[in-house]
Amino acid sequence: MVTYGAHPGWEALGDPSRLAIVQRLAERPLAVGELADELPISRPAVSQHLKVLKSAGLVVDQARGTRRVYRLSPVGLAALRDQLDTFWRRALDGYQDFVEETEESS
Repeated sequence: MVTYGAHPGWEALGDPSRLAIVQRLAERPLAVGELADELPISRPAVSQHLKVLKSAGLVVDQARGTRRVYRLSPVGLAALRDQLDTFWRRALDGYQDFVEETEESS
C-alpha cells in the first residue's frame, strides 16, 4: 500500500469548532469578535482555532484598523480539493480494475 502525505488542513477540519469557523468564513470574511458572536465558543477559543487554521493554510488574515479580518485561503482550499480529486480518481481506478478483473474471471 502506498501512503501519501495528507494536507494539514484535513486534520484541522476534524475539529467541529474549526469546521464551523470555515463554514462561516465561506460566507464572508469576519473578524474574531464577529465569529465569536456567531459561535458557542469564547473569543480566545476562536483566536486559537484561527491560529490552527492559519497554520494549516486554510485561512489568511488582514489588518483593518485595530481588527484582523479572516477569510478563507483560495490556495489552501485548492490544495485540499486537488488532494480530494486525487483520492477520488484513485478510488475510481481501483473500482474499474476490480470490475475488469471480475469480468475476466467470469
